[in-house]
Amino acid sequence: MGQRKVVIMGAAGRDFHNFNCLFRDREDYEVVAFTAAQIPDIAGRSYPPQLAGSLYPQGIPIRPEEELEELIRQRGIDEVWFSYSDIPHLEVMHHASRVTGWGAHFGLFSVQRTMLASSKPVIAVTAVRTGVGKSQTTRYLSRILKRLGHKVVVVRHPMPYGDLTKQVSQRFATYDDLDRHRTTIEEREEYEPHIDNGFVVYAGVDYAEILRRAEEEAEVILWDGGNNDTPFYRPDLHITLLDPHRPGHELLYYPGETNLLLADLLIVNKVETADPTEVEKVVESCRTHNPSARVMQCRSRITVDKPELIRGKRALVVEDGPTLTHGGMSYGAGWYAAQRAGAAEIVDPVPYAVGSLRQTYEKYPNARKIVPAMGYGEGQIRELEATLNAAPADVVVEGTPIDLRRVLTTDKPIANVVYELEELEPGALEEAVSSALASRS
Repeated sequence: MGQRKVVIMGAAGRDFHNFNCLFRDREDYEVVAFTAAQIPDIAGRSYPPQLAGSLYPQGIPIRPEEELEELIRQRGIDEVWFSYSDIPHLEVMHHASRVTGWGAHFGLFSVQRTMLASSKPVIAVTAVRTGVGKSQTTRYLSRILKRLGHKVVVVRHPMPYGDLTKQVSQRFATYDDLDRHRTTIEEREEYEPHIDNGFVVYAGVDYAEILRRAEEEAEVILWDGGNNDTPFYRPDLHITLLDPHRPGHELLYYPGETNLLLADLLIVNKVETADPTEVEKVVESCRTHNPSARVMQCRSRITVDKPELIRGKRALVVEDGPTLTHGGMSYGAGWYAAQRAGAAEIVDPVPYAVGSLRQTYEKYPNARKIVPAMGYGEGQIRELEATLNAAPADVVVEGTPIDLRRVLTTDKPIANVVYELEELEPGALEEAVSSALASRS
């Protein structure tokens, strides 16, 4: 059939991993381009030759997804491979309908063929939607493993939003590492809590190289997933989280449903703030669609460091950005904390939004009650800072996992919100971890 021309539809992460696993150094394929979606300002770059391999001395261009039809028609594309996460099944098929109508084949990558095998035990934390509580679960598991006497290294799903040549394989052990690598707010939200707990985090672009380096210093590798994507490493224990605030979504989003079906352990999280009827719906969905998996329930315990700053005051709430954008939530832990602490008013931030935050509200009207901590680059961080300072509030209630004062300056006091996993069956997770490690040895 000759050389096949390919476009990979992505969002700066899973797309690069799939290329590395299945297309790099293959002369029977030409990857003409990646396309970019979900994340602002990642198109217009190139996947560099250092990563693309000897067949691509000029690298591979990354184009906006809006140019896909033009690419297919003008470049004679044979195959388009969909390669990003937290997308409604219906939207995936809309993409398929357009691509096949434009003249190319449309495909999805195999989970099994893109999971790398490790010489060390792997515990993977995934979810059916963004914002269910993967990070707090990973932190909880890392403490369990440390208590059991294992040396743990966390490998985080990719967030390579900067210079890809400098992000091939990154190791984060201190705040100096975060500064040196010029990490975004989104990266800090994932890395800082692990560093605070004394754990090393790896991330980047080339996950085979990252695995090799992580194995040199780890006894156990903890995969900290992103969005609702599937693991890059083959797990000995696969844990998937579900959200009773979004019942039914476990069957409606790609590839979260795959995580539901593949999991060894299913955690229905946030049960303390959800309607008990919705909790039971999600539990029953787990039992119906993955009857071999163990199902357990957990709370997301929310605390505030300075509730006295909130009581009776006008509160401006900041939440984790992806949870509100492609995660589809209207609010998170910060909003709950402000309500519980007795805020007199939750300030509407929309009239005071600066720069790209205005476009965020237009694209994601579900997020209009709060401020999404968009910070994919220095420009967005400054826009976030200006928005916080412009809003007529007495206090900022920060529902992100980091201290925003490390990256911006606000003229308002900040009340930090912390959320941690709490088992309804104490000891169940430790039992599952111990059993998985024992079966590997």
